Amino acid sequence: MIRVLLVDDQELVREGVRVILDAQPDIEVVGELGDATTIVETTRRARPDVVLMDVRMPRTNGIEGTRALRASGLSGVAVLVLTTFDLDEYVYEALLAGANGFLLKDAPRQRLLEAVRVLAAGEALLDPVVTRRLIESFIRGRPTPEPPVSLRRLSEREAEVLHALGRGLTNAEIGTALHITEATVKTHVANVLRKLGLRDRTHAVIFAYEAGVLRPGRSDGPLSR
Repeated sequence: MIRVLLVDDQELVREGVRVILDAQPDIEVVGELGDATTIVETTRRARPDVVLMDVRMPRTNGIEGTRALRASGLSGVAVLVLTTFDLDEYVYEALLAGANGFLLKDAPRQRLLEAVRVLAAGEALLDPVVTRRLIESFIRGRPTPEPPVSLRRLSEREAEVLHALGRGLTNAEIGTALHITEATVKTHVANVLRKLGLRDRTHAVIFAYEAGVLRPGRSDGPLSR
């Protein structure tokens, strides 16, 4: 069973999501919170695999809740941020804080179920188009940064993989583009994250833009030549 914790200040939203999730044979809602004030204690007690976290809440919001979870040392808990706007500055901050992905609240029921299952399986949930638009909207206009020294740690192939991660490609898509197996892609991704000190694929997407590997409005690079 996939265990899910709901965190949203709107009771009707929580009830609606609970009905959808509890109707699935492989998903169980193990708790609800009206804000993220007690997120760490509740997560320790309820042991969810996935936390569905609203961004804008009174008292302790989703960004603070995500930071608290990551600082707590609790492992194996994925955070899916729920928002009403795909270009919400709070979503960007939540991704920086350690959220594994985000979903719009008006997403279809099947998309919500897919999101929970994808995160429970240890993957990130980042729609390439929406995520790129979100990140680009917050770095557009900044001067092109000097490449960080840490990029020199990457091999040529690992640099290509980082570029692909920034573009939102899946392991299968990266493998096809670079003519390597998915298993090899996974090894390269793990090496990229380790060498750059990145948390996960989500963090890699943000790093790729903020380090100047990708720039707003451009997708050129090793995989598009």
